Amino acid sequence: MKLIDLHCDTIDKLMEDQNANLYKNDFSIDIQKLKKSNSIAQVFAVYFDLDLYRGNPYNRFENMASKFYEQLDLNKNDIALAKNYQDILNNQKQNKLSAILSIEEGAALNGDIKNLYKAHEAGVRLITLTWNYENEIGYPHNKVGFENEGLKPFGLEVIERMNELGMIIDVSHLNDGGFYDVSRNSKKPFIASHSNARNVTGASRNLTDDMIKVLGNKGGVTGINFCKFFLGESNVSKVDDIVKHIKHIVNVGGIDVVAMGSDFDGIPDDLEMKDISQMYMLQDALLKSRFNEDEIEKMMYKNALRVIKDVL
Repeated sequence: MKLIDLHCDTIDKLMEDQNANLYKNDFSIDIQKLKKSNSIAQVFAVYFDLDLYRGNPYNRFENMASKFYEQLDLNKNDIALAKNYQDILNNQKQNKLSAILSIEEGAALNGDIKNLYKAHEAGVRLITLTWNYENEIGYPHNKVGFENEGLKPFGLEVIERMNELGMIIDVSHLNDGGFYDVSRNSKKPFIASHSNARNVTGASRNLTDDMIKVLGNKGGVTGINFCKFFLGESNVSKVDDIVKHIKHIVNVGGIDVVAMGSDFDGIPDDLEMKDISQMYMLQDALLKSRFNEDEIEKMMYKNALRVIKDVL
């Protein structure tokens, strides 16, 4: 069964270990593991902690993007950049994985719309508007007292320009007020690349039932996050807990709103599925939970691919 994963932090791992290679490493994602999982596309996030890079965060993006492209060049026989739906199809014909570049922290734009155009030119096709800090775009999920604050003026401009450029807007980590501003102002489907159901696990990083419905009505998806803190109360990320969130989201928003957003290499190592090559464990669990193969294929890649086609 094919797979598209909407979020991983593997570039950050490669930055930490300059000797590591994307082809084979000790992380949760590498090319060999992606092939074992029958992946067709992986979204690689440029993530950084804003507190460490407040001087000029766009420079940090450029450095991490350079690492991303260095690894694609080293492994060009196996993986290639994808900027749109057609690129993914072309890469498949050449038996290559597709790599989609994203930014996970809108502060990388430095509050300058010119940097959005520069990021687009550099190959970025998805932006997670906030991480866990307030930035020029808006407010994060965890800023107490600001839960219902909307996007800032620059954030509204970013939404408009991303729609024009054909870039996917990502609301994971964004506060509730920002979510609804995106839903009201985006003319295209948007996503929560790695978020679960708040009704199942009451973390502010997860989506409320109303958000799930809004996301589905806009043609978007939420990528199921494998982090134990957003799945339940266990000290291990359990496959059964992932299935529990999927069942709830399907019941609330329908089968078309579910995708995969593992957050591999950005979450603790206490996982039943140790890496992306073990996605068969989740697929088997979904079959046992009476989802049929067509439904599982939608969750594993078809829903994400639809959004990519619609937006990019």
